Amino acid sequence: MKILTFDIEEWFHIIHKYPEDILDKWDNYEVRIHKGMDKILQVLSENDVKATFFVVGYIARKHPEIIKRIHDLGFEIAAHSDMHKAAYKQSRKEFKLDLSDCISSIENITGEKVISYRAPAFSIKKENVWAFEVLNELGIEYDASIFSAKRDDGGFDDFELSTPLIIKYNGISIKEFPMSIDTFMGRKFVASGGGYFRFFPYWFIRKLLKDADYTMTYFHPRDFDPSQPILDGLSLKRKFKSYYNLGTSYVKLRQLVYDFDFIDMREAAEIVNWNNVPIIDLNNHSNDK
Repeated sequence: MKILTFDIEEWFHIIHKYPEDILDKWDNYEVRIHKGMDKILQVLSENDVKATFFVVGYIARKHPEIIKRIHDLGFEIAAHSDMHKAAYKQSRKEFKLDLSDCISSIENITGEKVISYRAPAFSIKKENVWAFEVLNELGIEYDASIFSAKRDDGGFDDFELSTPLIIKYNGISIKEFPMSIDTFMGRKFVASGGGYFRFFPYWFIRKLLKDADYTMTYFHPRDFDPSQPILDGLSLKRKFKSYYNLGTSYVKLRQLVYDFDFIDMREAAEIVNWNNVPIIDLNNHSNDK
């Protein structure tokens, strides 16, 4: 099972821990999302493959034509927060309002219920597992926020599984499609999206995916826009992670989609036998607010 997904956000959404006054700058930044979107939709059309698009509510309101285009082409549209703020940087009330705004913005365009979600930067971790209760309250059935390794903005390093599973918390259940994790010399990493996808040579990525029974991918329009501006105020580490090797990423994506048979989360959810997957109870990891 290999699942293809894209997080639909602007080039300046590489940050998700930001002061509120930065929101005033967003409308003054150059619009570049169409450059990456055109490339993404082209490669999907060339290979007749479906994908799930996790959309930021801000994008849905500012560029409804993008959402209409994705929907008209028959792709699944899911939620990716409203303002791309890290989930753990919000209170429970703020998180629910943010996600509600995102869902409403998408549904007002498509007329269809949003049932899938991914947190910005996989930012659900042990201190905010209450987020799964909120997902349930808002009608989300499928989540793709679990990152089974350490990372700056989330992660469950003690998770030994990176396959479809069911998350239980305080009596509710969410069907989970976690990120697929690879291991090298005891170190966990993800090669099917983000900076590692740009860093590793394609032959290595292809080998990892060929040997894997389950692969979850994540890409962004900005990943395929090598001439995008560099956002001010970033650390050297963040600049490297966000901008290294942008010039090769679209060639890799085209080869990846050509080499493997990908499906979207909607089809994956139908294939999985949910009566026979691991169940993870997060009650022992609660830090409710």
